Amino acid sequence: MCGPNYNVNQQFSITRSQRTTLSERKWKKMVTTIEEGNQVEHESGYDRQRELKLLDDSKSGVKGLVDAGLSKIPRIFIHDNLNTSSSATNHNVTIPVLDLGSLHQQGSSRHETIEKVKDACEKWGFFQVVNHDIPQSVLDEMLDGVRRFHEQDAEVKREFYSRDITKRVYYNTNFDLYTTPGVNWRDTLSCVLAPRPLDPYLLPSTCRDIIIKYAEYVKKLGLVLFELISEALGLNPNYLKDIDCAEGLFMLNHYYPPCPEPELTMGTSGHWDSGFLTVLLQDQVGGLQVFYENQWTDITPIPGALIINLGDMMQLITNDKFVSSKHRVLAQKIGPRVSVACFFRQHLQPEASKVYGPIKELVTEENPAIYKDIRVKDLITHYYAKGLDGVSALEHFKL
Repeated sequence: MCGPNYNVNQQFSITRSQRTTLSERKWKKMVTTIEEGNQVEHESGYDRQRELKLLDDSKSGVKGLVDAGLSKIPRIFIHDNLNTSSSATNHNVTIPVLDLGSLHQQGSSRHETIEKVKDACEKWGFFQVVNHDIPQSVLDEMLDGVRRFHEQDAEVKREFYSRDITKRVYYNTNFDLYTTPGVNWRDTLSCVLAPRPLDPYLLPSTCRDIIIKYAEYVKKLGLVLFELISEALGLNPNYLKDIDCAEGLFMLNHYYPPCPEPELTMGTSGHWDSGFLTVLLQDQVGGLQVFYENQWTDITPIPGALIINLGDMMQLITNDKFVSSKHRVLAQKIGPRVSVACFFRQHLQPEASKVYGPIKELVTEENPAIYKDIRVKDLITHYYAKGLDGVSALEHFKL
């Protein structure tokens, strides 16, 4: 990507309006120069830190590279020993699907739903929910809002670009850009929405109203889910809510552009979520997989469904009774893929100083505590420092 005659500003900083002024001949020449630089990298080595800084300083993310028309991905995105072939994927099983509409029915429906939640949380750490009371129009508008933000003029988007994770709203590419062994083919708009109210004018105008609206629906759904999980643990329905598991809400709005060489990189590397619970809205492009019984398993999108998965804080407080499962997103030639992940957890504000450990009702002589008492802030700080390195953050907090 960085050949001897390579013009850094041309490759990364060209805006949509500027691009229209270039002659077709000049544009093709620029893209050819970039691709020749890529070839030099593969043959003779490269300055990785310079490449990372070049991408970061562009403030245009992966979307900016795609807009440049590259046919080869830059070296920093290549993942070593990557196995994404269909033979490595289990296509014969699917994660559980729960119909929350049954909670409004009389009889044994709630008990049956709780048993399904218990089974899913013990075996998978993942399930999908339908009839969750969030209108399809709201889901569609939320995905459209994420697309609008990421596909707007690069100059406008750059105003939100930051690597300061203490900010309430910021956009960047790869939170672990400088620590990950392989950069992921993904850009993200991050929003800390609760527990402290967020000034709505900190949010981008392209998706401000729908983020606020969708977040309120997700908070209500979260309370229902925490009740079900509390009961699945044999606890009072309000137990998890009363210890503030539903207090924080952190939203990641992901954008995965189409990738020219998806077999060489990842949309998101294998990882475990850090919070108590994640509510994931995804479009119909697909690519999400969970690691189940030592094999990657596709999570096929269901129109109107939401994916629910447990995070590390839930596994910690349940003392491994319920699991936080490893998952990843494949890069694909088709796209863009858009998803919205809402994490129920505090971020790095003062609220994250609350201490959590294995729930005392779940600890016995036969089942002693596995983890230390920690603050949410401790887990998040460790998580951000190590990045998506393929190792569970919980390993660091075992007794």
